[in-house]
Amino acid sequence: MWLRILYFSACSLLTRSNFQSVTLLLSAAAASHPVSCSLYRHQVLLCPSFQQEFKTGAALTLIMRNLCVSLVLLQLIGTCLCQFPRQCANSEGLRTKECCPVWDGDGSACGALSGRGFCTEVEVSEEPHGPQYPHSGIDDRERWPLSFFNRTCRCAGNYGGVNCGECRFGYWGSNCAEYRESVRRNILTMSLAEQQKFISYLNLAKNTISRDYVISTATRAEMGENGENPMFSDINTYDLFVWIHYYVSRDAFLGGPGNVWTDIDFAHESAAFLPWHRVYLLHWENEIRKLTGDFNFTIPYWDWRDAQSCEVCTDALMGGRSPLNPNLISPASVFSSWKVICTQPEEYNSREALCNGTGEGPLLRNPGNHDLNRTPRLPTTAEVDFTVSLPLYETGLMDRLSNMSFRNVIEGFASPTSGMAVPGQSTMHNALHVFMNGSMSSVQGSANDPIFLLHHAFIDSIFERWLRTHQPPRTNYPRANAPIGHNDGHYMVPFLPLYRNGDYFLTDKVLGFEYAYLLDPGQRFVQEFLTPYLQQAQEIWLWLLGAGVLGALISAVIAALLIVGRRKWRRNQRRKRALSYEERQPLLHSSSEEGSSYQTTM
Repeated sequence: MWLRILYFSACSLLTRSNFQSVTLLLSAAAASHPVSCSLYRHQVLLCPSFQQEFKTGAALTLIMRNLCVSLVLLQLIGTCLCQFPRQCANSEGLRTKECCPVWDGDGSACGALSGRGFCTEVEVSEEPHGPQYPHSGIDDRERWPLSFFNRTCRCAGNYGGVNCGECRFGYWGSNCAEYRESVRRNILTMSLAEQQKFISYLNLAKNTISRDYVISTATRAEMGENGENPMFSDINTYDLFVWIHYYVSRDAFLGGPGNVWTDIDFAHESAAFLPWHRVYLLHWENEIRKLTGDFNFTIPYWDWRDAQSCEVCTDALMGGRSPLNPNLISPASVFSSWKVICTQPEEYNSREALCNGTGEGPLLRNPGNHDLNRTPRLPTTAEVDFTVSLPLYETGLMDRLSNMSFRNVIEGFASPTSGMAVPGQSTMHNALHVFMNGSMSSVQGSANDPIFLLHHAFIDSIFERWLRTHQPPRTNYPRANAPIGHNDGHYMVPFLPLYRNGDYFLTDKVLGFEYAYLLDPGQRFVQEFLTPYLQQAQEIWLWLLGAGVLGALISAVIAALLIVGRRKWRRNQRRKRALSYEERQPLLHSSSEEGSSYQTTM
């Protein structure tokens, strides 16, 4: 399992001083998994540190040989949970409109033979949506997922996943009977090793093709009435989630180049904003766990309250500013080599085409150099507290013009000081996107920037604070008349397996995760302060042990030298006293003789 992260961890941690050690480690991995390396020489581009440190042909040949391990990594890819399962992305699946993949555990669809689930008809909500989208039957996302599939797996008990071979969020074990709570922590309080591990996981996901899931590169109509022309494409694990965020928020095609409906978004500008992104983060988190084998992994958050600058925009974290071009990421950061996707909505609309996952240029970011009239500064603690105090989740038409709506204020379309809608302004959640002034500032392509994850984890924590403060019943979530895709009973686009919006209008405790800063003071001290130090100690315990042993040896040598020295000193002292005694003896003999004479005289 460690081979999955070896290569990209080496890239992110490589320095001139440890190059030889990293090289030997990769060599050992390649030796244990001999493969042909000729097709994988391009992998050196994924690790700029190799190019910067060693330029000679001999060194480059050695590097290429070590990069054989990248092929092993590709052979050990995990799977992800969402979008189109490869087993269903074919003519047969499109023709039958059935997506009930086989669970390998018992060889049956949905694990039916083991009682994990069964294949059944999809029942969609018939409640009316709001007036913002006046069309019907022209967009594949309407009444999701019926344009593609009308039969999917329904899992029993705590089982989950597209084929019921996984567990529901928060549950573990072969029978999904073990509840486990994970803690998401502030990235700024994590140890250096933890931060580096997170960066290496991101880079691994960016460079690992998903084996079991693909993306749609055309509308359902373009694939033929009976699915005779399936149009799907491979994509890496990280970009899969970028594409998902694009697809859920893209414009609707009305027919003909450039003829689109822009006032449509199945994950923003209404009630589903918070539940949808909560499920999105849970899926992303779970995918990284499966990809790396690190089932203790959690997405960190960035607490940006009262921040005066982008505190995570450093080369050690999410990438500093390039000294050559302020819109680019520093060459010292692994993110400088990332390519973005799905960032050209105007072009897609002009061609009436979907984003196909092709790279479109470097990741852009220029934090702070944004429109100050639209976003004067980052949100403050007081503004977050006011937002959490609002008792109503949705109001009015339940869109970006809603007043005194917690959802609309936290999303950033209303004032965090008055609660009233403020057209032309970007506050709270939206403020961060505008502040980053780059790839993250466009809704459809914003997930290209990995800061997106840190930001939305913190937004989710504010949602959690609101849920705990007000403890709203599910009836507070709109059942009908919200914009299309946002009603309680609507399935979240474009997730497979299926999730209803209202099912995730609940506390994170039910879903198996927690935020460090929301813990009790004692637990928070352990998570944010004590744990990083203990983890650092664990990482260097061999050095500490060696230092202890060496210290003990030095102490023993010093003690032995002191003992030997003291013994020599004592012997010298005894020798001196003996010599002194011998020098006084003749005087005593002389006195005796004189005394005798005296007596004799007497």
